[in-house]
Amino acid sequence: MTLLNPLLSATSRPPVMEARRWVEGRDFPADRPLINVSQAAPVDPPPDMMRRAMADAVLQQDEVHLYGPVMGLPPLRAALSDNIDRLYGAQIAAENVAITAGCNQAFCAAIASLAAPGDEVILPAPWYFNHKMWLDMGGVRTVPLAVGPDMLPDPDAARALITPRTRAIVLVTPNNPTGAEYPPALIAAFRDLARVRGIALVLDETYRDFHSKPGAPHDLFTDPDWADTVIHLYSFSKSYRLTGHRVGAVVASPARLVDVEKFLDTVTICPAQLGQHAALWGLRNLDDWLAGERIEVLARAQALRDGFAPLARQGWHLLGCGAYFAYLEHPFDMPSDRVAQMLVEQAAVLALPGTMFTPQGDAGGHQQLRMAFANVDATGIATVLSRLGGIAV
Repeated sequence: MTLLNPLLSATSRPPVMEARRWVEGRDFPADRPLINVSQAAPVDPPPDMMRRAMADAVLQQDEVHLYGPVMGLPPLRAALSDNIDRLYGAQIAAENVAITAGCNQAFCAAIASLAAPGDEVILPAPWYFNHKMWLDMGGVRTVPLAVGPDMLPDPDAARALITPRTRAIVLVTPNNPTGAEYPPALIAAFRDLARVRGIALVLDETYRDFHSKPGAPHDLFTDPDWADTVIHLYSFSKSYRLTGHRVGAVVASPARLVDVEKFLDTVTICPAQLGQHAALWGLRNLDDWLAGERIEVLARAQALRDGFAPLARQGWHLLGCGAYFAYLEHPFDMPSDRVAQMLVEQAAVLALPGTMFTPQGDAGGHQQLRMAFANVDATGIATVLSRLGGIAV
């Protein structure tokens, strides 16, 4: 008899891996290659100057190959706190920062410090599927918060969902999967709601560095008491193309980080040293390069908006577009998981269906698709839109 954890068994399989199975064994002609817009990850390596710094660290710094501090390298924690101070006009200490093995682990650590089986966490839907998966694995109930037509959640609607078992509200901005950017006043309203109700606001800013507006995306850190409510998550993976090196961060009160340290020590012991050295080098040297990356990502988003009109005439709707993502509503009378597979068959485009980001049976999810354009330039975006326009049912 095979013994299985029922919570883990009931958790959905990794969506990106599921989508990849749709293209296994398929041959795509050279004049119509597969365009993969399923995963929000750059495919290019880090910039050459960073790779040289990483190579030097491998050859010259013996400690790179050893266990490091559970909470991350002290210089990196300090550098990230300085980075936050400069961007947000805040006073964040290194003691507020823990480095993690990617932002997914940052989320897992934050939730582990907050919620036990039977507790509840509010997620705006559409949600980032790994967040939902982690809650399911831990026996924490996900409470969906439907967003409006602008893809923004409503604090008043969230207030009605809070129960004695609620431990946190989670916001992702710029949002995955919709691309929506949450206005500062909306973020502050959720902070105020969380504070009044004695729960946490978990704010995932993985795509912060690709926000369309310059400067601070919110003012939460200027509140001297921010850490009584806010848990901030960050990722170096997208900003510096370090996805394979898994470097993220939790920013929270030192008291919370005591429990976060317990989680990190038992899961990874420490974040990988080489990726941390790379992230530190990036914070010190790549501001101008990162600014250029932001401009390129914003240009791709604009190219998608500019080229969407022919699809709109065919009944498609662009629900959200920002950071790495476009969130679409398709015009077909079939669920989006079937539409996504049809796109592979007819258009050689691999995108993710809204059913992967919404509660089971959700009517909106059945009509929605996510397209991640991180590894598709303006020409590739035009090709994708053209192919979508050629779909026949």
